[in-house]
Amino acid sequence: MLETILELGRNLYSSFPVGKIGFTLLALRVTVGLLFVLHGYPKINHLQTWSNALKMPIYLCFLSAYSMFFGGFCLMAGFLTPFACLSIACSMTFALYLEIKQGLPFVAPDPYLIPQGDYDGPNGKGEPPSQEKAFIFDVMLIALLVLGPGAYSIDALLFGSLY
Repeated sequence: MLETILELGRNLYSSFPVGKIGFTLLALRVTVGLLFVLHGYPKINHLQTWSNALKMPIYLCFLSAYSMFFGGFCLMAGFLTPFACLSIACSMTFALYLEIKQGLPFVAPDPYLIPQGDYDGPNGKGEPPSQEKAFIFDVMLIALLVLGPGAYSIDALLFGSLY
């Protein structure tokens, strides 16, 4: 069984880049992972409130919040990177779908260019909602999924050799 899992992991990526590319992938993984830990944690702590705000079943919000939180830690460590990327990307793609369905703009207007009083968020002036954040998160997750975690990852230790 363990050998099958290791073989599956080896087949996911043909190489684990070192050097500048490896460090770039490390920086991307850690940054994106940290952002998802920070996005997932408040959702876990306020699951019912988040579920009510989205008008979504709590089990979907549970899956999304936990995939962000624990998937973020996996990304930072480079552990089971493709599965972490896929689980979080599902959440972000669904968020993008909801934002498109709401008719939100792709990029929000700059808060400083909005006429006084035209937009105040729930906690005062802020950036209006848009599709931008979910889209860019999806792009970063797809990049990590395609390029792999790099040599400076647990995946490289478990499933590969340095090239």
